[in-house]
Amino acid sequence: MKFKFIKNTKIWFSMSAIAVAISLVGIFSYGLELGIDFTGGSLMEIQSEAGIDMKVTGDMVNDSYPGLFKEYVKTDQDTFIIQARHMSEDELQGVSDIIELENGEFELIRFTTIGPKIGSTLKSKAFTALIIALIAIVLYIAYAFRRVPKRVSPWKFGFCAIVALAHDIIITLGVFAILGFEVNAFFITALLTIMGFSVHDTIVVFDRIRENLKNQTRDDTFGDVADKSLNQTLTRSINTSISTLFPLVALYIWGAESIKIFIFALIIGIFVGTYSSIFIASPLLTYWQERKRSR
Repeated sequence: MKFKFIKNTKIWFSMSAIAVAISLVGIFSYGLELGIDFTGGSLMEIQSEAGIDMKVTGDMVNDSYPGLFKEYVKTDQDTFIIQARHMSEDELQGVSDIIELENGEFELIRFTTIGPKIGSTLKSKAFTALIIALIAIVLYIAYAFRRVPKRVSPWKFGFCAIVALAHDIIITLGVFAILGFEVNAFFITALLTIMGFSVHDTIVVFDRIRENLKNQTRDDTFGDVADKSLNQTLTRSINTSISTLFPLVALYIWGAESIKIFIFALIIGIFVGTYSSIFIASPLLTYWQERKRSR
């Protein structure tokens, strides 16, 4: 059975436009919850065999150090992860004394602190890394497809791949904004991974289009070639995504709390990236090419 992907281009574009619009509304309405990696602050994880009354403890800490503890969450391992503003060594010692006084002996499993200036620098570097990655992808695709037959500009391949990547990134950011999930360094790593996965899937389809253009007959339109290429690569794309998603879902359910943000971003990004490589990149390339020909 051959699917008519190009024939239903308007449907795919409409679905994506709605998803992107909702994501943008979510980003601008709710904003992104930046983690301490970008805002500066401290993170500590504690555990006590006797148990910890975190509500009472948090109130006592904030009475002594106003506004120090921002939020805390209990993990599956019966530990508490606490987010706080930037803590000095004296404040950490004072907080430890309060926790021990209220709950008895406890274990400080980990403690991380990042100053506001370092957080701002990391945020700037993360944004720069994303931009450089996008530019590098465009240049690489344009170079790789420089000898495409039938007078198709290689820059069109690069531009369509970037549109698909922007689609994936915006929707992933929108999901995090709407759900109120924290954006940290792990999340940026996930975005870069998503970009790599998505563009790889897109290039596989584009490469098949390039090969099929060599055998294009006079009666075949560019849309016919794109449809043929998408059908030839569809099974591979779906199988690759499913085989990747299974272990990711398992890691999200049973994995450590500290990597769940990273895993969740990958799950959303790979799902959306698979969709965009099939229903956005190639249909957009076809629309652009055939619109030029109709003129």
